[in-house]
Amino acid sequence: MKLTDGTITLRAPEPRDLDALFRHENAPEAPETTRATAPVSRRMLEKYIEDYEATLSDGGGLRLMITLEETGEAIGSIDLYDYNARDRRAYVSIFVEERMRRQGYAAKALELLCGYASGILGMHQLAAEVAADNSASRLLFEACGFKTCGRLRSWIRVGRRYLDVLIYQRLFFN
Repeated sequence: MKLTDGTITLRAPEPRDLDALFRHENAPEAPETTRATAPVSRRMLEKYIEDYEATLSDGGGLRLMITLEETGEAIGSIDLYDYNARDRRAYVSIFVEERMRRQGYAAKALELLCGYASGILGMHQLAAEVAADNSASRLLFEACGFKTCGRLRSWIRVGRRYLDVLIYQRLFFN
């Protein structure tokens, strides 16, 4: 199965993605976008890619690389995590390299993932946690049909500051 819109493709991580994943996982904005508490090593990522299984299991996740269809270059990743099989729901997070932002790739990737989640996986809904001051991510999720459904005060720590998080949700009526 190929998840593509002709411009980008979503695919499982491969060994050739090691450098891209290393950049993504250790990006300066990583404290806001990941749950990692320490830098991620190349060896950790090699093992992750080596052991990767593109299947969801209860409580688990699925990572897909966002690649340019024309060149195959990995420009980001999109994840389903905290999957709940009974209620057919998961959280989604997305990362696009800074130099590739504001070109519509994130929206294309999110729409492809939503179609896959609802149409192929039969999911009922996706949710996302977005820092309240991250206007670009807020606009992205809103443009892709996600609605704000809650606010968690002082939810994430970045340096010495605590940031509120908005919860976004998209229901699929399948």
